[in-house]
Order: sequence, then C-alpha cells, then structure tokens
Amino acid sequence: MAKNTASVLAFEKKMVPSDGYMYGTTWDDRDNQAPLKLKEKSVRGTISNRLKPTVQNDPVKLNKEVEKANLQTVDTCALEPEQDTLVLKFTLKFLGGIHRPSACNNADFRQSYSKAARTYVKERGFMELSRRYALNIANARFLWRNRIGAESIDVEVNALNKGAEQKWQFNAGDYTLRDMDFTNDKIDSLAERISQALASDDDFLLIDIVCYAKVGKAQEVYPSEELILDKGKGNKSKVLYAVNGIAAMHSQKIGNALRTIDTWYPEFNDSAQGIGPIAVEPYGAVTNLGKAYRTPKAKQDFYTFFDSWANGESLNQVHDEHYVMAVLVRGGVFGESDK
Repeated sequence: MAKNTASVLAFEKKMVPSDGYMYGTTWDDRDNQAPLKLKEKSVRGTISNRLKPTVQNDPVKLNKEVEKANLQTVDTCALEPEQDTLVLKFTLKFLGGIHRPSACNNADFRQSYSKAARTYVKERGFMELSRRYALNIANARFLWRNRIGAESIDVEVNALNKGAEQKWQFNAGDYTLRDMDFTNDKIDSLAERISQALASDDDFLLIDIVCYAKVGKAQEVYPSEELILDKGKGNKSKVLYAVNGIAAMHSQKIGNALRTIDTWYPEFNDSAQGIGPIAVEPYGAVTNLGKAYRTPKAKQDFYTFFDSWANGESLNQVHDEHYVMAVLVRGGVFGESDK
C-alpha cells in the first residue's frame, strides 16, 4: 500500500544559531577583549599535488614542475602577540511547534504527522536529543579546528529568557566528543531547558554562549572559509569570513557541530578508528569523507523511517524515532515531487 505523503512539505529549523564572532584576550584577564581582524598575506608555496606519471618518472620534467612558484594571496587570522586566548561568542535559539510543518499540501498527511509528533513528545520527550545538544555545547565542538591543541577551554552559557535567566559553566576538557551517552547534573539542567522549549507549542529558549580557548600567544585561529564560486585570475585563493570587520564563523558551521549527535547509524564506531558521531542529515552525508552513512538501499535513511512513522506506524528502534525528530529539528524541505 502506498504511503500517504505530501508533495510540498517543509519544516522550519528549531535550533537556530547566530554567526560566531571572534575576539582575542588573555586567559587571566578576560575582560580585556579586542575583535580579531583578518589579514591578507602573499606567500610563495611549493607544488605538492600528485603529479602525472609521465612527470613523476622524468627527473627533468619533475624539476621544471617543482621549480614553478605557487604564488598565493590568502586571508589569515591570528591573536595579537600579547593575547593567548580566543573568544568565540554566539547566541542560540530553540523553538517549539515541531508538530506543525511550515508547508504541507496534504491535509490528511498533516493530521497524521501532527499526531505522530505529539505522541513522540508525550512518550519520548526531547531529553535524549536535548542532552546531546547540551553535550556539544559543553564540549565546545563548535570550535572545530580551533579546539585542537587548546590548552584549556571554558564555555559560559546564559539563558536570556526574561524571568527565567539561568547560567551554566563548563570545562570542555571534561566532555568527550565521542561519548553521546555521558551526562551529569549540569548537562541535565541545560538539557531540561532545551527540552522544554522543543516540546512546547510555541515557546522558545534563547541562550548566549561565550567560549574561551587558550591556544597560545600570537597563534593562528580559524574563522570560516568563504566558498568562492567564481575565482578570477589573480584573486585570493582563500577568503575568510568576517562580519563588520570582525572575524567570524558561519552559523551553518556552528549548527552542523551542534547537531553532530547521530550515533544511531549502522556503521557507528566510537573507537579511535571510527569517525564517531555524525551530523544529523537525511542520508547521513559526511561531505569531507565523501560518503553517505544512511542509504535508502539499507533502509536507514530519513525518508524510509519518516514515511512509516508519520503515517502512524511504529519503528523497530526507539533511536530511529530520535533520529527522525532530530532531522525535523534541523529543518528543511522534504516534499516529494509529482513529476
């Protein structure tokens, strides 16, 4: 029997990060902060790409190739000589109303989906997902490359809802990037606030996040890199992201880190040899590895689960329901073409 679906179906994202703004300071005097600026640098590099066999096997051709100057103009960003600590600031909002698609052209499907979503909220709640989001805040996964080699990382979280202000402080070193089952009182407390917002009909939670990473004096730091589709000859080969002159990280990159909670895909392995949790995606796509970890052939993708679950069928595993709801928190367009 064919599943009841909608050709037009979309969900607004329920976890909404801002861009992250980068500042420099010292670990022992954090009140003295200065915005980090991008700097342009021209360098003369060497050829390092894999060469054709005809060049590799001919010493004369190889010498001519490696003698070519690899001239580049790039953006860079670094702390000042007296600064040893990177500060990253952003806000994060969690929204309710998961039971309402933002667009749906099938009334029967909308009713069926809404019933399934409300049943999930009632029976499962959002604590499992919220605890994982809270872990990725506490472990500072959103620092990406800036997290590597940091001597110490502190994360300060402030709930900004009027009349419901609350504060949390985390030492990111206490939390692993691989164990999504870890919890403690502080994680549970933050997760409870997130869960309340996600499970609500129309409430929200707004939190302010300030992260301090002690990376060393004058060390290079890494804002987001801009995707330049039309690179003209002579233009910079690397363009970094800045907002009003302040080095920054894309909201999309921060969001990707926060929703790196999927440990339910079939090939999950949290050992040093495994890739650990992946970002929640309909097909489990990990672009830097060029692989989809949730394929329709294996019946582990979002649509396989969603079409059954939204039509009132039970899924075999509870974690499959968590995965479906995590994709809906991510948001997106999930319609089926009529063509």
